[in-house]
Amino acid sequence: MPVADTSHGTSGVAERYASSLFELALEAGVIEAVGADLDKFQAMLDESADLKRLVASPVFSAEEQSKAISAIAEKAGISGLAANFLKVVAGNRRLFAVPGMVVAYREIVAAHRGEITAEVTSAHALDEAQETELKAALKSVTGKDVKVVLTVDPSILGGLIVKVGSRQTDTSLRTKLSTLKLALKEVG
Repeated sequence: MPVADTSHGTSGVAERYASSLFELALEAGVIEAVGADLDKFQAMLDESADLKRLVASPVFSAEEQSKAISAIAEKAGISGLAANFLKVVAGNRRLFAVPGMVVAYREIVAAHRGEITAEVTSAHALDEAQETELKAALKSVTGKDVKVVLTVDPSILGGLIVKVGSRQTDTSLRTKLSTLKLALKEVG
């Protein structure tokens, strides 16, 4: 069964929907509540294969998706603007783009606050002091408050991979060893 690929970035559709939702949330003074509800829905989506199928599969009608989303939102305590938003998205046959919409909404909220997000990969979890030091270093480079989204990947062996916007800095031990290996091949 074909499913939409929502694994890379945000689409124009996701950004337009997220932007409209943000404008409504800003007007109503519920930016945080809407963000929390979207995060709740995304967490449910990440945990449920059945919900993923409902969202991604073109087999379900808009009516079936809308009814299911209404029931799921009610059960999860998602209400108000976020619940209405999910129903509209379902009715417009755009549920497949919800993960992108959630990402885009977070980005718009962060920009509104003057924050930026750094995607950081480390070989092991950072403790609170290390994370604070990393945020301070990133703030000194970017001049903005930085929210860190941390991923642990033991295969990088050590160091960090930091991505802020389109800029990426890779100080991982894996990359350094690969570079050394290439240099030694050229010498030999």
